[in-house]
Amino acid sequence: MGFSDTMKALSDPVRREILNLLKSGSRTAGDIASRFDMTGATVSYHLSQLKRAGLIYESREKNFIYYSLNASVLEEVLLWLQDLKGEKNDEN
Repeated sequence: MGFSDTMKALSDPVRREILNLLKSGSRTAGDIASRFDMTGATVSYHLSQLKRAGLIYESREKNFIYYSLNASVLEEVLLWLQDLKGEKNDEN
């Protein structure tokens, strides 16, 4: 996982929508795919890009793969943006 992979993944509106879906909890690939008007292969590609960027992770349960948000990577991006903007995390 690299910072460039993370930023590339975040730049796509479909991937951002997938992240929005996952903020309410884990979902199966089928559930995620049912929310979009695109092929399962295309959704799978977007999921793989998010996974490669470290923004989501998967867990297997019986015959299903569940995708979940990896908030720690998003926190790192937010901290970097705050630092870039010059915001302070603590009050001095």
